Parts: sequence; C-alpha cells; structure tokens
Amino acid sequence: MNIQRYMTHGVVRVVTDSLRATAKNERESAFMRSFAKVSRAASKRRYAAERNGEHIPPFLIASITSSCNLHCAGCYSRSNNACCDARPVDQLTASEWDSIFCEAQELGISFILLAGGEPMMRYDVLQQAAKHSDILFPIFTNGTFLHEKYLDFLDAHRNLLPIISIEGNEAVTDARRGDGVYQKVTGAMRSIRDRGMIFGASVTVTTENLEEVYSDAFLDTLASFGCKAVIYVEYVPVTEESRHLAPAEPEQKKMRKAVRRLRRTRRNMVFIAFPGDEKSSGGCVAAGRGFFHINSHGGAEPCPFSPYSDCNVRDTSLREALRSPLFRTLQTEGLLKDDHIGGCTLYMHRERVEAIVNGEA
Repeated sequence: MNIQRYMTHGVVRVVTDSLRATAKNERESAFMRSFAKVSRAASKRRYAAERNGEHIPPFLIASITSSCNLHCAGCYSRSNNACCDARPVDQLTASEWDSIFCEAQELGISFILLAGGEPMMRYDVLQQAAKHSDILFPIFTNGTFLHEKYLDFLDAHRNLLPIISIEGNEAVTDARRGDGVYQKVTGAMRSIRDRGMIFGASVTVTTENLEEVYSDAFLDTLASFGCKAVIYVEYVPVTEESRHLAPAEPEQKKMRKAVRRLRRTRRNMVFIAFPGDEKSSGGCVAAGRGFFHINSHGGAEPCPFSPYSDCNVRDTSLREALRSPLFRTLQTEGLLKDDHIGGCTLYMHRERVEAIVNGEA
C-alpha cells in the first residue's frame, strides 16, 4: 500500500468532483479551478518529502475551540470533556493557529478541517484561515451561527466552506440536536443558496438513520437547499449503551455500496465517507497516515476520537509532531489495521493507545 498515492488519488477525486459540482456557479467554479492548481503543487511537495523519507498527509483536522452552544445527544466531545459551554482558558490564540496554517501550507497540506466545539465561535481564527487561500477550510458547524455577519464573511472568502451538521429529517435532527435546530439549519442553508454560495452537509450515520440518509428523498431535500457535498461520518459509541448505534461490518458494506452508487448517479454533488473503506487504504488513515488532529490546546492527536497526545505544537513543529513516538508506534504496530465497530478503531483500542502515551506499552 502506497498511502501517499492512495491519499493523493482521493484528493484528486474530491477536487474533480467539486469542479463538476460547482460548474454552474461562476465564483465557486473559479475558486475551485484555482484551488485545483495549488492542490497539484501541494501534492508535488508531499511526493518530494516522501522521496526523502518523510510522509506528509494531505489533511489536518483543527479543533479550534472546545466551546459549543448545543448539547447533542451522544456527543463524543462532551463525553470525554473535550467540549464545554464556556470558553476554556489556555486555548491556542488566533496568532498561534495562523502559524499552524502557515506551516501546513509549506508542508503541502491541502485541506484543514475546522472543528470544535463549534468553530464559528472562533471568528478570530476564521479570519486567520481566510488569509490562506491555497488551503481549503471545510468548517464543520452546527449551523446556528450562520447569520448575516458570517454569511458576508464566507461570501468574501470562498476557501472557507461551511459543512452543516444534519441527522436526517426534522424529527431525527431535533431529537439529537435540540428542538428547533432543523429549522435553523435549513433556514441557513436557504440563505447560503440565495447568496449564490455553496455548502456541504455532515451526517453522522447510525444503525437507526442509515436507510434515510442515503435515500434519494433525503438527498433531494439537501439538493433543493443548494447542498453540493455530503460527508458521511460513522457514529462512534460513547457508552456501551450506545454501542448498538455504531455500524458494524454488514452496515459498513451497505454504506460503502451506497456511496459508490451516489458518486455514480448524483454527479452534481460530492460524497465523502469517513473513515471510508479502510480495507482499501490498508487500515485507518489517522495518526498522520492520511490526517491528524490538533486539539484546541495544541495537542497533536491521532484523531478527534482518539484524544491522546505525546507532544504539543506550542513546543514543536507540525513536522516534528508527525514524527512523534505515538504516531510512529500506531503506524508500525498494527493498531490501525484492526477490525472495529463504529467509525474509529483507535477508540475501540483506547486503553492500548493510552498505555503507549504513558510509556507502558
């Protein structure tokens, strides 16, 4: 498995699908053509590093805040205390995030997924991200902050792409995210569409909503709101009581088949599955194989669902973080290849990961 070639092929597919999906939107199409060019240059930098024995992934997940205004049922971040109501102390400053974005661009990282908490609560960080037009920043947001101030800002900076969370229909979305949230987010979607902008949707897939969220009816509804990308994220169980919600191998096969069908039949939209087909990629692509995670306090982690770190980017560079003992051990000892239930093999083996961090392995 040549992971660099595999991940670069994935980047090319996403960019190509995005060019096709935005073909009728002049401003978005112009940005995507420009991004396709700089993305190819970034790929060359990653390949050059690979030839020198250094692996650089194309994706970074940046949790720019731990604060959130919602209390979603089964929220992983709240269950492990990575998310809270008030703004925590000692989070990375906007300037520190800007330095991270600068280094990521130099390394050849093309996509930085902004997460939280609720990333829209860090407008200062979004302002820094907007300056880096060679990087595409999907913003994974609950959609409740998408009022005029934010829409004006996003309209002016097309490298910031809102990815709005939705669970299915109104009843399912409100049951998980709170009463009235569905109407708020679909209202925001209409506002984005009416401005001639594009957005994506993030869908947490469980055994209970699996049939609906891949259905033509649900996707027709999203398309009517102007959605151009759908990111399917496999549910990670936060307790033993929620384990039944996590897709197992039979459901995962069904999900992979559904995504292949949608990519073939709905070519005006982009479909991405996370973690995707791990068997084709030689295992999980976390821990620097395809992406890694920086938490709101600077800890370099394998994945948002595996909140363990042995280094902090306040004290080291991204390049050095990618060489951390934790990442190297996870990549070489086979933990990333194990079968698992739900969207994260490292969550299933969290005791083993914690032992590695503590030097007990």
